[in-house]
Amino acid sequence: MATSKSQRTESLARLHEILKPGDTVYTVLRHVSASGMTCHISVIAGECNDITWYVMHALGERRSDKTGGLVIGGCGMDMGFDVVYNLGRTMWPDGTPEPHGTRNGEPDTCGGYALKHRWL
Repeated sequence: MATSKSQRTESLARLHEILKPGDTVYTVLRHVSASGMTCHISVIAGECNDITWYVMHALGERRSDKTGGLVIGGCGMDMGFDVVYNLGRTMWPDGTPEPHGTRNGEPDTCGGYALKHRWL
């Protein structure tokens, strides 16, 4: 099922209420296919706040009926980091209003690095 424009807009608005630059977003690996080319990843914010549904609509991904995680294709890299990086780029496409940290010794406002990532 494709995400509608209104679902994406509502999800982004809700994510902006929940997440601020510098927050840590946790990912949970729910399933890996036998080939290793697809995985299901859930996204958690704060203390056990499952935001997978909002992230699904914001990124235009699909969600697994079996595990409830985002269905992410690809391998050879940290796919949890990829989800969080893409979420940050989607939430702040033009960067954050204020620097949220430093990267390479310079103040960083890039939306992709606005959120911290940890695996659970």
